[in-house]
Amino acid sequence: MPVSEHLSVKKHFTVFKHLVRWTVIILPVAFVIGSLVALFLWLLTWAIHFRFAHPWLLYLLPLAGIAIYFAYNLYGKNAEKGNNLIIDEIHEAGGGVPKRMTPLVLLTTVVTHLFGGSAGREGTAVQMGGSIAQVFSYWFKLNEVDTRVILTAGIAAGFGAVFGTPLAGAIFAIEVLTLGRIQYTSLIPCLVAGIIGDITVSGWGIHHTVYHIVIVKANALLFAPYMRIDLGLLIKIIIASVAFGLASMLFEKAVHGVKKVFNKYIYPKWAIPAIGGLIIIALTFAIGKPDYLSLGVDAEYHGAVTIPSAFNAGGADTWSWLWKTIYTTITLGSGFKGGEVTPLFYIGATLGNTLSGLMNAPVSLFAALGFIAVFAGATNTPLASTFMGVELFGSEYALFFAVACFTAYFFSGESGIYSAQRIAIPKIFDDNLQVESIAEAEQKRQKYMGRRLAKYRISKKKK
Repeated sequence: MPVSEHLSVKKHFTVFKHLVRWTVIILPVAFVIGSLVALFLWLLTWAIHFRFAHPWLLYLLPLAGIAIYFAYNLYGKNAEKGNNLIIDEIHEAGGGVPKRMTPLVLLTTVVTHLFGGSAGREGTAVQMGGSIAQVFSYWFKLNEVDTRVILTAGIAAGFGAVFGTPLAGAIFAIEVLTLGRIQYTSLIPCLVAGIIGDITVSGWGIHHTVYHIVIVKANALLFAPYMRIDLGLLIKIIIASVAFGLASMLFEKAVHGVKKVFNKYIYPKWAIPAIGGLIIIALTFAIGKPDYLSLGVDAEYHGAVTIPSAFNAGGADTWSWLWKTIYTTITLGSGFKGGEVTPLFYIGATLGNTLSGLMNAPVSLFAALGFIAVFAGATNTPLASTFMGVELFGSEYALFFAVACFTAYFFSGESGIYSAQRIAIPKIFDDNLQVESIAEAEQKRQKYMGRRLAKYRISKKKK
């Protein structure tokens, strides 16, 4: 055998061993994560429907917030950073992801929804995924590089399992880490993790909400013989996607702003979630309906505004997207637990519903576009969001999904909901602004990592 062929065979054998090794490592990790996500989704559904049957539980939301505060204050000192802690550990190893993060975030998220807090579920699934992955990393005695890979796969397993989108989960895990740069080191482990996590959830009998886009017929326009798409509709989608991006930026600024204001002006700190709970109760009384509480997927009563209802004409009020933004930013900004993504789906779908009426566009298509585009803008993950659109709504409108997600991404501002997300390549292409943005990002990163290292050293001394 020639030397070149021998080297080629050896190289391919090395690749084969690498893929087999990571598949064997990821299988048990993803199965455990998928099982925990299935348990979480079952508990979440029970909690939401239990509150539907007992509306008075909303009045206990301030007390639930205080309980969550003390739970994290006593047992979750290194876990309160949530998703950002996992992203930090992937970028630069620190104190690790504590295993107590899994029970803490699972129970406190269920409590948040049981008493009516407006939050999501992605954060919980991702944090459980990272925490379980860290445990397996210890058991397998993985080195620092492999630990980063398994943590990234943990994100993919949690995200793919909780939404039933394994491919989007894999892309999200590697795209969310650094804005403008994707590293493919973890691609196969993430894909395996997303698939196994999703299969495991289905195996436990947990089913995801099914959405449907009504077929959109193209209009006969000037360029119709040369284009396979409706040019007029495409222009409307671009205009709407600018609004989706601005809605993403509003959500991101609001959730960080509410948290900053609460922490600056309210003392003692345990009063922050209590005040947040009282505001939610007051808003519900003022509006006169509970539509913006909790997850926003299941309807508490006939005619309630939900994500599925937004896919139908008249299924959302004009300002439903803004009310959900207010409810969720107050809930999360005051210390309640959960995720941001499902509320972002709600905001996007209801805003899409409103814009479809204003622009005489297909309702279900615009609801679907808002669903994924607001998420893309807030998390800076346009590729993952496009794949999510294909997995949830079908591939027929993949081009529209991509246009919406990428447009929203560019109009959503430089930062996102994850403060630990790094900037490799800014969205703005002006040379001077690029240099300035990179320098600012690096300064923020150094300050952030310095504070993180100091806290880690203090915690080590206490131990």
